[in-house]
Amino acid sequence: MADTHDGPDFETLAIRAGQSRTGEGEHAEPIFPTSSYVFESAAAAAARFSGDEPGNIYSRFTNPTVRTFEQRLAALEGGECCVATSSGMAAILSTCAGLLKAGDHVVCSRSVFGTTTVLFSTYLARFGIGTTFVPLADLDAWEQAIRPETQLLFLETPSNPLTELVDIRALAALAKAHDGILAVDNVLCTPALQRPLELGADIVIHSATKYIDGQGRCVGGAVVGDAERVGKEIYGFLRTAGPTMSPFNAWVFLKGLETLALRMRAHCDHALEIARWLEQQPQVARVFYPGLESHPQHALAGSQQQGYGGIVSFEVAGGKDPAWSLIDAMRVFSITANLGDTKSTITHPATTTHGRLTPEQRTDTGISDGLVRLAVGLESVNDLRSDLERGLAAASR
Repeated sequence: MADTHDGPDFETLAIRAGQSRTGEGEHAEPIFPTSSYVFESAAAAAARFSGDEPGNIYSRFTNPTVRTFEQRLAALEGGECCVATSSGMAAILSTCAGLLKAGDHVVCSRSVFGTTTVLFSTYLARFGIGTTFVPLADLDAWEQAIRPETQLLFLETPSNPLTELVDIRALAALAKAHDGILAVDNVLCTPALQRPLELGADIVIHSATKYIDGQGRCVGGAVVGDAERVGKEIYGFLRTAGPTMSPFNAWVFLKGLETLALRMRAHCDHALEIARWLEQQPQVARVFYPGLESHPQHALAGSQQQGYGGIVSFEVAGGKDPAWSLIDAMRVFSITANLGDTKSTITHPATTTHGRLTPEQRTDTGISDGLVRLAVGLESVNDLRSDLERGLAAASR
């Protein structure tokens, strides 16, 4: 029988892609904690610096461990090239700095991470780059916001913390029709659950700090896309400005990628069970999770994702005080704004992740004072449910 297998599967790529063994024959990927590299001659050094000869130059922009991580993540996302950065926000900044100039315009979902909103509305605006914020799921609003000078459409899907979605295929077609670039922050799904490039996006952004690491150990980010935009323009910004991922962090992220598919399936299973339970609790006004049939975009999530993710948000009846009482009663959930960890976390978005937004911006994005976000980890679901029962009882007092 002929072999019809057309290439390594995701799980194999997550473990094997990008590795190039040294003469030592190591099985695990090594860490190269070096700032610089030795050249065989002055001519060899000149050839490296001019670009005539490939190879390592300086670890601000060339490092073997970082390169292995970049090649592996590019393979998982189906991209030609990846640039690793010092954080997820550095990945967004590098994308904008590498591709935009004064006078350009961005259309951005108003449901992006709060710090992303500040980056676009405050800091990029100082350099003459304008931004229009639109409702994530409203394709008409996206189209109406596009101007002749619009160069970039930017979004997260699912959004943090309300797990709102947009049809990536439809938005990619809209961007293409207007000669724009579509960049998708894929932090909540990772390539294990969603591959935006296959749906028509041009660029994928990651905060590797989250699920790619998976254990809350390191901070890092990445941009994945084609050889021209990512491999030349965004890489050129990183080479010059230096928002660089460290070799140690890259090595940690490589280890995280090896178990990504397994972990994401478990996160999805646990989150769905918790979300269904929360829907039955009288103190909970509403639950936000795309795996629920009650989610308005449940069908869309099923069509463009391979799972529903680990983020569950819900509104506690009564607003901020009951929400804080619930959070303070936790004994298993960690009170922290990070997500993507094996350890379950809980936070109050209105006063943490989205606290820098104005009250009007929070209202526009649906961040109410009673909203609580869970990043459901890999502990026993029974223990997580018992912890939430304790919290809901405290919120009712």
